[in-house]
Amino acid sequence: MMQTNYNPDVLSCLANLSNDEVFTPPGLANEMLNLLPASIWQNPDAKFLDPVCKSGIFLREIAKRLDKGLAKKIPNQQKRVQHIFTKQLYGIAITELTSLMSRRSVYGSKTANSKYSFCETFNNKQGNIGYERMQHTWAGGKCTQCGASQEVYKRPGALENYAYHFIHTQNPFKLFKEKNMKFDVIIGNPPYQLSDGGAQMSASPIYHKFIQQAKRLNPKYLSMIVPARWYSGGKGLDEFRDEMLKDKRMKVLHDFHETSDVFPGLNIRGGICYFLWGKDHKGDCEVINHNKGETISATRPLLEKSANIFVRYNQAMSILKKVQKLKENSFSNLVSSRKPFGLPTNIRGEKENSNGLIKLYQNGGIGYVSKEKVLLNQRWIKDWKVVIPYSSPGDDSFPHLILSKPIVAEPNSACTETYLVIGPFANEKTCKNVSIYLRSQFARFLILLLKPTQHVTSKTYGFVPLQDFTEEWTDEKLYKKYGLSKEEIAFIESMIRPMENSQHHGLVGLKDDTDY
Repeated sequence: MMQTNYNPDVLSCLANLSNDEVFTPPGLANEMLNLLPASIWQNPDAKFLDPVCKSGIFLREIAKRLDKGLAKKIPNQQKRVQHIFTKQLYGIAITELTSLMSRRSVYGSKTANSKYSFCETFNNKQGNIGYERMQHTWAGGKCTQCGASQEVYKRPGALENYAYHFIHTQNPFKLFKEKNMKFDVIIGNPPYQLSDGGAQMSASPIYHKFIQQAKRLNPKYLSMIVPARWYSGGKGLDEFRDEMLKDKRMKVLHDFHETSDVFPGLNIRGGICYFLWGKDHKGDCEVINHNKGETISATRPLLEKSANIFVRYNQAMSILKKVQKLKENSFSNLVSSRKPFGLPTNIRGEKENSNGLIKLYQNGGIGYVSKEKVLLNQRWIKDWKVVIPYSSPGDDSFPHLILSKPIVAEPNSACTETYLVIGPFANEKTCKNVSIYLRSQFARFLILLLKPTQHVTSKTYGFVPLQDFTEEWTDEKLYKKYGLSKEEIAFIESMIRPMENSQHHGLVGLKDDTDY
């Protein structure tokens, strides 16, 4: 029988603008608001700012809580609502369209002074949810404030240029006709990235700029939901990561490896997180890992000793400490930089071998090229080596592979940018033992800890210890060497999928390997 009284929240039904501008579901907005002290909802002087309004969900849910919390102090509901809307809630929309949507969600009308508005005292259309078209400041083809590409975002006046107000002005409060405003809470879901005009529509992160600007305003509390790539990687995020991990005011961090646990239907590589920053908090951070409805919590430093990144998994810390206790050299010293032979991905070798040509491991298979076409590291051509795809297979779901299958590459071979080189090595036996080691769940688990995106660079091997590769290393031997407990082994094997241990060597076709 069809229900006639079903009345869904329209803000839970919105389709996202893109992977870069994601609408916040009402449930998630309330989970973030739950991080704030309960007493704040009884404070008629508390001020709240969403500097990146899209649907208005944060301000709407804050208004509901204040309406309930201030009922005793302001008994008349209409006066209470007008006080909340005019004295406590402020928003800055990211586009003109989202400004209309946000006002409709919060005030009940797309114009604040409409006869349909819940608040009767606004004398302008915007109310306290403002939008002003800003301009990028171009220099060298990019915006000096946000890094947007001039080629992509310099647009006619009728088109949205995505120069977000909050980070393109020194005084975001002029929208509200006030100066030097002080906020108790700044909360929101900022845009994640903008095209920087690079190859293949590359993009640079932008969300960190909203966090940095919010901190400059010195609120009592700051909470935002952003991609988790900043933990250990991301273009232009090194300084931001260092700043965040050393900030003792980080009070709570909720970590989601699978984006779909937060935003159904989206897959943002590296996952998503939201946090609570408290001006008066000084100490360790409560880290809550979320995985398919299960949570594991631990209070610990965001920056562990001898690490320059954030290790996201609470259960990994004891394993990592056992590995680091032996103070072994890092396997990353064996891993090449990107484009190891100077050959881009689109290079294709000849289909047939002939005199003087060398084998080329290329995207989707094997070709043959002359040695003279190799631009870098020609000395590696004559050696044994392992080549391994630069991009990881699959999505972010667990158990994960982390790496595509390593390939034992014989002398007289090279590879394109599709692969990284590990080695070189003096003989085939050593090369095979390295390949077996990389297939181990142990090694791939340690790579996972430093892998924020689909790319597996030399840096992501930083926690993997170097072994004596005159012998073969299996998971059983590695677990015993590092003294791992049954619980630690079970955690590794819940995170990492077993990989077939067959060798890939010689004339083996690579399509199945790279698509594994």
